[in-house]
Amino acid sequence: MKILIVNHSVEDYDKWKAVFDEFPPSEGGAVFHRINRNVEDDNNVTIIAGFKSLDDARAFIDNPGLADAMKRGGVVGAPRIEIHEEVEAEIY
Repeated sequence: MKILIVNHSVEDYDKWKAVFDEFPPSEGGAVFHRINRNVEDDNNVTIIAGFKSLDDARAFIDNPGLADAMKRGGVVGAPRIEIHEEVEAEIY
């Protein structure tokens, strides 16, 4: 499983979330996503999404629709984007 991690600040979380819901990672083949908000800054958001392949994760990142959604959602500055290989997952 490839894990896409995107962190960015947004102008307004509610505005951003409405746009996110229009273009979720599932549009690019993600099998799950999680949204996290910084406990000290509600407008700093980290999205974690799981993809079956590296190609799927990269295709989602490169999709022009993602850049458009980020712009419409009020993303501030350049997002931090990383892809990781999941090596273990436990739920307690």
